[in-house]
Amino acid sequence: MAKLRVLIVDDERPARQKLTRFLAEEPDIAVVGEAANGADALAAIRRLAPDLVFLDVHMPGMSGFETLQQLGEDERPAVVFATAYDQYAIRAFDAHALDYLLKPFDQDRFRQTLARARAWLEPRAGDALLRDKLSRLLDELAPPPAVKAPVTRLLVKSRGRAVFIDVDDIEWIEAAANYAELHAGGRAHLIRETLRELEDRLDPARFIRVHRSYIVNLDRVVEIQPWSKNDSLLILQSGAKIKMSRRYKDRLPPMLEG
Repeated sequence: MAKLRVLIVDDERPARQKLTRFLAEEPDIAVVGEAANGADALAAIRRLAPDLVFLDVHMPGMSGFETLQQLGEDERPAVVFATAYDQYAIRAFDAHALDYLLKPFDQDRFRQTLARARAWLEPRAGDALLRDKLSRLLDELAPPPAVKAPVTRLLVKSRGRAVFIDVDDIEWIEAAANYAELHAGGRAHLIRETLRELEDRLDPARFIRVHRSYIVNLDRVVEIQPWSKNDSLLILQSGAKIKMSRRYKDRLPPMLEG
């Protein structure tokens, strides 16, 4: 009978030694390698194709979860997590992981986990289900995407020069095909970005789209006037009048709604 190929991943040598010692007592297990960090683990999984990985969650650099997220679903082996994680994660492990070892664990708990792994892996009938469970776990525990800080200056190129415009000085921005015009300090500056791209970079609490062709700085709005049955005019500090389409009206803060 072919032995179960196991990879041990933990940044602490005593933890790796403990697992190696426990696994050495199992005649159907072959430890094919060890790794002390996520990058080495990633390379070892791809090189050795283990059946089962004992994986530490908390490691410097790339965590256990981040390591697995670098692998395609078909590359991911069965995983037993070794962790001292919080209770939220433990509930997720209960729902989606093959099993987990809560540090510090003893040999009896280890043998329970190994028996569960054997039951899943020996027939190889549970591979698809295991991959699905692991994918669901990674989705549930994935950190939220990083939120980029809004830009405070925009770089404008003109006549061989490049100058920065403080966003505080911008009153409104007007679409100009694949460009946009920044209106600041009584001057217009052309920038090679679309309104959609600028929306993603500017502070959404201050700069809002009020028309398919306009973004305004709310700090510069002094008055809202009716324009037609459904549209309005925003009067800015400079006296400029910007049309606000009804489809964008719900983007105004409640205090500014007319």
